[in-house]
Amino acid sequence: MELFDRLLEDAAKAFTGWDFSFIEDTGRIQYELLPWSYGSKARKYLFGAESLLDMGTGGGEFLSKLLPLPAYTAATEGYLPNVPIAKKKLGPSGVEVFQIEADDQLPLQSDTFDVVLNKHESYAAVEVNRVLKHNGIFLTQQVGGTDCTELNQLLGAPINPSYQDWSLRTAAEDLTSHFTLVEQEEAFPVLRFYDIGAIVYYLKAIPWQVPYFAVNTYRDALYDLHLFIEKNGFLDVRQHRFLLAAMPK
Repeated sequence: MELFDRLLEDAAKAFTGWDFSFIEDTGRIQYELLPWSYGSKARKYLFGAESLLDMGTGGGEFLSKLLPLPAYTAATEGYLPNVPIAKKKLGPSGVEVFQIEADDQLPLQSDTFDVVLNKHESYAAVEVNRVLKHNGIFLTQQVGGTDCTELNQLLGAPINPSYQDWSLRTAAEDLTSHFTLVEQEEAFPVLRFYDIGAIVYYLKAIPWQVPYFAVNTYRDALYDLHLFIEKNGFLDVRQHRFLLAAMPK
């Protein structure tokens, strides 16, 4: 029980931006490789681009690694605490960071961007179409509706019905009203946890996985998972990812 309690205390470390290095860089979680690279696809579409929008930039972690950026680059972020972090990281590169409240009300002019990137962020297809140039490209990697639902089941937590049908099929159907699809892929890679503290840290960082997650609420189930990991060395759950690239019609 002492190790269990200490790992729970350790998981109380603050999470900022979109930075999982506390558990990633120490190898406490491991991701199975996807059959595509979002970064490589982004780089491919950015060659020759003069303007770029990064939707849901978080703390600017990914965008800051795509230097050199197009002459005009903007980013949006809906989570207020991330906005100053993103501005601090991206400001020196000349990136405009916009705080947004609604996916269908982007504070950006029409026909502005050669490329719109969107990694794990919600979007309104009609609004993305509006801000893209006619020959532009929209590249998005999304978290599917069955992502890590085994964690919910193991904890006895409800699964949010709002996302369960979100998949490559439903996203593609939504986009085809305004876009011509260029690429589409879907995968269910394994996410491996090596200790209960990593699970708790992960769930606190993505509160939509288990709404209103609190250690005290799920303490008994968490302890059972702790014992399972101590016996077996790790816990595997299935992620759900899909990727789409599309051009305005």
